[in-house]
Amino acid sequence: MKYFLKLIRTKNLLIILLTMLGVAWYLLQSNTFQKVDFNWFDYSLLMFSTMIIAAAGNVINDYFDMKSDLVNKPEKVILSKHMKPRWAILLHWMLNAIAFFISIYLSVKYSTLLFVFVHLLSINLLWFYSVQLKRKFIISNLIIAFLTALVPLLSVWFFKVLNESGMPYSPYVEASWSTYLDYSFVYFLAICAFVQNFAREINKDIHDVEGDLLAHVKSLPIAIGKVKAAYFTLILLQLPLLIFIFSYYVFDWIELNKITLLLLLLSGAVNFTSAVLYLVKKESTLSWINHLMKWSMFFGLICLFSNSL
Repeated sequence: MKYFLKLIRTKNLLIILLTMLGVAWYLLQSNTFQKVDFNWFDYSLLMFSTMIIAAAGNVINDYFDMKSDLVNKPEKVILSKHMKPRWAILLHWMLNAIAFFISIYLSVKYSTLLFVFVHLLSINLLWFYSVQLKRKFIISNLIIAFLTALVPLLSVWFFKVLNESGMPYSPYVEASWSTYLDYSFVYFLAICAFVQNFAREINKDIHDVEGDLLAHVKSLPIAIGKVKAAYFTLILLQLPLLIFIFSYYVFDWIELNKITLLLLLLSGAVNFTSAVLYLVKKESTLSWINHLMKWSMFFGLICLFSNSL
């Protein structure tokens, strides 16, 4: 069981769970003055299906990465050491099948192809990423960043499907009534998640250069060198704070409480600290920068729960 939990990346799945719970909590608590249609059972199914698709992606990625992982992180290899590789293929298909059937149920119930489309897109992207696309220059990093940002967006689309009717409005037909919620803060966090995970994937590639050369992966650090890739990563990490400051003062944006503002500023400060550390200590701080990125993303995640305090 211990190796199975490591194989599916339990910590990453918990982050997905907290993100989707956070979006739901934020939207429900921020709109207590109006009726918001919501179904906890169906939303729980959506969270579960999203998590097991991610788990399946982690499993199949490890299956195709066995060769390079023996070089990059031999102490963390699970397949071939603690589990037979063929079980990875079976587990991958079983998890994806369950998630796909859940998406069919949700799509049929709410008369939309959205859930089937997003689930199929995610399943196929993770498969082709593991098989081929992860060896392509930049594309692999963009795919992981995109799928990470897709998690809060999927939660938003669930609320849109339940609350925004496509029927012509009639005061006599309740199904035609719509509740339009403000999703701007969730969109902002999704953009930050994309940028930060894009940077984090590049930072991970810097550490994996030796194994990636063995597996013929064309990563950014291999193409332009570790130093230039590190500088590019650190520039990316400053974007979320700049976007927040620009959008907060230029646009008529959503009101945030002091705790949420503090958390967002802390997240930006952590990313800025990463840049300063690298300028002072260079390559020896890259592993620390990876940990600082996690703290930065954690502060961003907590914002979903803090703005209702």
